[in-house]
Amino acid sequence: MAETAAASTVGPSELAALKQVALSGGLDGQTKLSCSGLADSLDASAQTASRRLQRLDDAGLVDREVLADGQRVTISDAGEARLRREYGDYRQLFESDASLALTGTVTSGMGEGRHYISLSGYMSQFRDRLGYEPFAGTLNVELTPESVRSRAEVAALSASATRIDGWEDGDRTFGPATCYAARVEADGDTYDGAHVIVPERTHHDETQLELIAPVKLREVLDLSDGDRLTIHLGEA
Repeated sequence: MAETAAASTVGPSELAALKQVALSGGLDGQTKLSCSGLADSLDASAQTASRRLQRLDDAGLVDREVLADGQRVTISDAGEARLRREYGDYRQLFESDASLALTGTVTSGMGEGRHYISLSGYMSQFRDRLGYEPFAGTLNVELTPESVRSRAEVAALSASATRIDGWEDGDRTFGPATCYAARVEADGDTYDGAHVIVPERTHHDETQLELIAPVKLREVLDLSDGDRLTIHLGEA
């Protein structure tokens, strides 16, 4: 999904302000802030702090309620996701064994995965870069609310990421994707050798993940819609 024009204006200075809002309690609900207090924590002027909050608001990363003696600020779901991406980056820098576990339930997809996975432009790259031809179809997972919030950290797991390039077929363009090595655990059974596939363009929202593997995961792990599973990423 392309970033909005407002989101593109959010840089390191605004992220520093977002972090201070979080440290002040903005992740837990509304926290009362004054621009002067935020300015002190940022070592900036009150006017600069106000501008940074306005940019965060415009980008949808915070929600604000202006009061006579200050304002109440809450970090939005998008703001939390942005902070989690930053957190994931720092984990990659300082934790050699950074990993992530996401939990969800099996759900039926729209059948698009079977079509796109089988296209020659993708299949040849799967063989070359992943070392296998995926089963023709994806396993769709509806994430729990906690895992939806943690999902933003997936992008930071660069050590387990494999890029799949976009390509063209006549007049049609097919977008790129990133595959992350994954171990799938369900009801005591485990399959090691799957990948979470994250297309750059997708109809799915942030609550869903798609997995590919050289086998039909539903059969190997005896899965049905509604069954709970855990996806382990970034493991050595």
